[in-house]
Amino acid sequence: MIFSSLTFLFAYLPLTLVAYFLTPLRWRNLTLLLVSLFFYGWGEPVYIVIMFLSILIDYTHGLLVEKYRDNDKKARWFVAQSVVFNLLLLGFFKYWDFLADNLFLLTGLSLPASLTLLGVTIPLRNIPLPIGISFFTFQTMSYTIDVYRRDAPVQRNIISFGAFVTMFPQLIAGPIVKYKTVAEDLNHRVHSTENFALGARRFCVGLAKKVLLANSIGALWDAQLAAQGAGTLTAAGGWMGLLAFGFQIYFDFSGYSDMAIGLGQIFGFRFNENFDHPYLSTSASEFWRRWHMSLTSWFREYLYIPLGGNRGGTAKTLRNILIVWFCTGFWHGASWNFILWGLYFAAWLILEKYALRNVLEKTPAPLKHLYTLIVVFVGWGIFAMEDLSVCGAYLAACFGGAPLWSAVDGYTLRSYAITFVILITASTTLGVRGWARLPEKAQKILTPILMALSLLVCTAYLVDGSYNPFLYFRF
Repeated sequence: MIFSSLTFLFAYLPLTLVAYFLTPLRWRNLTLLLVSLFFYGWGEPVYIVIMFLSILIDYTHGLLVEKYRDNDKKARWFVAQSVVFNLLLLGFFKYWDFLADNLFLLTGLSLPASLTLLGVTIPLRNIPLPIGISFFTFQTMSYTIDVYRRDAPVQRNIISFGAFVTMFPQLIAGPIVKYKTVAEDLNHRVHSTENFALGARRFCVGLAKKVLLANSIGALWDAQLAAQGAGTLTAAGGWMGLLAFGFQIYFDFSGYSDMAIGLGQIFGFRFNENFDHPYLSTSASEFWRRWHMSLTSWFREYLYIPLGGNRGGTAKTLRNILIVWFCTGFWHGASWNFILWGLYFAAWLILEKYALRNVLEKTPAPLKHLYTLIVVFVGWGIFAMEDLSVCGAYLAACFGGAPLWSAVDGYTLRSYAITFVILITASTTLGVRGWARLPEKAQKILTPILMALSLLVCTAYLVDGSYNPFLYFRF
């Protein structure tokens, strides 16, 4: 079930809100846990078992870390157990096929498709990926680490801890919510009409970004990728395709994050922001301070800094950057293009840190902005195409390995010109600044009108259209 579906908007969400707010305050975490498990099990009921296992392991390990607080060796051992369990869980479901395939390429050894034990057939290949596993394993893994560091209090109520792990607003695609961020809200959150209204407004904004903006441009990327396969891609068409995918993934993912943050606010939780107008950046480093901020923060806090960060000299700093960005790429998917994408950005971050710093400081802002957009959108090409041979041919076309222009490109540009103008404008702060300049009375009048209009138009689009992908479901 995805947020931008009629089932969610007109069945699951209204019933959930009624059930939640009719529940007495002391039982609302239980209600949230149950409705979240139903949400997760809608498409994959069998994987609820994994969710229960994850809750149980990390809940008990948090208690063990707290119990042996005065015995640092034992406490660290239980933290390590929790981390290993979460990584093995993630590794088995997400990376097993990738590792097995590459083992075959290196050694010629091949694993059977299944194994039969005591009359039960256990699949060993092509195991379906549990939705959102990359997000919820990172969240639960950080819990025991934070308890050990005394950054978060231990949670003794398993229902409350389960509500944290399964919380449906951010369960399948983030933002990655650290336990310490919502620890207080789990026990003493505030419900108010103001929070409900602000959350509903944020949800409608996210829904419009996803349905009206991301979906409107996604077909262009598919068309340019098909043109590359047919051998008719031009340089102009290639760049339009990269722009289309870059805008699609931004409005798709940031729209989902907006919806998640809005739903969290409705239920009394404050989630951290996940995007801050990343396409306004003037360097690759700044881009990653603005894009998917919850993931960037997670890797910085739980991997980069423990590795030593930028302490210990240039060689160790380079090593740490490469490790973090290898993991960042691999986190996104079990494919070489994701690893290459992570290392691609590692290379640019290293260049900006050690070779381009003085150059960029002297470069006019518009040129820095253009440079950043080229780096980022080429990166999106690597991210989008799992077949590296297809990726190489596509990017070669963008940089002169194909005719510059065709009549089809002119038609395509005319067809999508207004869409591109809207997407570019929506990627900036113009809308936010324009809204802030309106008188408060005008904002109060326009807010419900725009929310209703947004919901109406999005519903019409969902009823009429069949193109409604969600790019981050596979992560």
